[in-house]
This record gives sequence, structure tokens and C-alpha cells, in this order.
Amino acid sequence: MENPHAERQAILLERIVKNADKCTELILELNHCVEEVLRANAHVKTAADLATKYRKNVQYNLEAIRDSEERSGA
Repeated sequence: MENPHAERQAILLERIVKNADKCTELILELNHCVEEVLRANAHVKTAADLATKYRKNVQYNLEAIRDSEERSGA
């Protein structure tokens, strides 16, 4: 006589494995899409980095000019 619990467990295990496979497949597809987005946005990131560096340089130069004016005016 077969064990009905073993049969039920085998069915549940099969469903779990099938769902885990689907989940893995979808995660791989999501990773691929994220990589495509990152590649597409590479130029935007470069431009943002350049703008940030430019802003920092401008801020540094403004502070240097301000300090220089304060020293010469005092």
C-alpha cells in the first residue's frame, strides 16, 4: 500500500521546484534588463559626474576668490 502522504509531498515538492525554476528564470531576465538600462544610462552618468565635478570646482574657486577679497580688503 502506497503512502498517501508521500504522494502528496511529492506533488507539493514538484510544484515548489517548478515555481523556483520560474522565479530563477524571471530573476535572470530582470538582471539582463537592469544591465541594459545601466549600459543605456552610461552617458547620462558620465554627464552627471562631469556636472558634479564642475559644480565643486566652481564652488572651490568662488570660496578662494571670497577669501582672497577678504584678506586684501581687511
